[in-house]
Amino acid sequence: MNYGVFGGREVFYESVEAERRIRPYIRETPAEYSQYLSNMGRCNVYLKLENMQLSGSFKLRGAFNKLLTLNKNEKEAGIITASSGNHAAAVTLAMGNLGVKGTIFVPENIAKVKLEVLELYKADLTYHGTDMGVTESYARKFAIENGRLFISPYNDARIIGGQGTIGIELESQIKKIDAVFVPVGGGGLMAGISGYLKSVNPDIEIIGCQPENSCVMYESIKAGKIVDIESGPTLADGTAGGIEPGSLTFNICKDCVDDFVILTENEISKAIKLVLQKFYMVIEGAAALSVAAFMKVKKNYAGKNVILIISGKKISIDTLSKIICSPENL
Repeated sequence: MNYGVFGGREVFYESVEAERRIRPYIRETPAEYSQYLSNMGRCNVYLKLENMQLSGSFKLRGAFNKLLTLNKNEKEAGIITASSGNHAAAVTLAMGNLGVKGTIFVPENIAKVKLEVLELYKADLTYHGTDMGVTESYARKFAIENGRLFISPYNDARIIGGQGTIGIELESQIKKIDAVFVPVGGGGLMAGISGYLKSVNPDIEIIGCQPENSCVMYESIKAGKIVDIESGPTLADGTAGGIEPGSLTFNICKDCVDDFVILTENEISKAIKLVLQKFYMVIEGAAALSVAAFMKVKKNYAGKNVILIISGKKISIDTLSKIICSPENL
């Protein structure tokens, strides 16, 4: 396949191949009907619970798809990646299952809750810098200088195809899909789901959900090119950060995403608390974006079948306590 031209149809084929490869290693996550949100929006709302994936997020799909396609030399040399969160956990878990060696580069100030997960999976960690952008840049340089493969969290056809298997599951779980709300960061999850589903049915509405403090994909699509803008702190830290130049995800998102909903930190916080109160489920800030976005624009979806992608579950007890006790969320 020519990955220089990688659009929706290519995502479809890559997702189908990924489904064949990774099915023995991943969990088919539920698409759970929500009576509460359905009543709120006068529609049918389903939560696609990727927080129940084996590594705690959707990232495991792309990680397995990528590692299962490595050649002998790449495996023997060992892979390199950089992440302070779900991608690192997913790659480490997949490496352990497949017997692949690799090193995870993380910032020196990595959050304790994320470090504990990586230590639990016995990740080989290298610390560098205090900014994830700096850490990733250093890891890429290290990989090139040492003849090792760098695995991007999102800018990789195999990663995108792995995430596209969510679309395959949804197709079999929900008879008629009208709209899908997807959290967006670098765009790997969105490119996979939207590229696959739009190839199956162009009439499915795809909504991107981003935090106001880090909406790089939205601003890039609006500008018609990848833009470099500073991201602020956000509860949706799993979607925070920029998009590397030439990323495959940009054109796919530009072509396949119908609209974006941009969320404030207060809206994200309220969505996290709502899911805890009404569904007795802990989710991370990035996962709450789809719920917050739906609540913000629910009047547009009366009578429709709507899917909210719940992307992951890793949130610290301290952050969760502050959200629960915040007067704004009472």
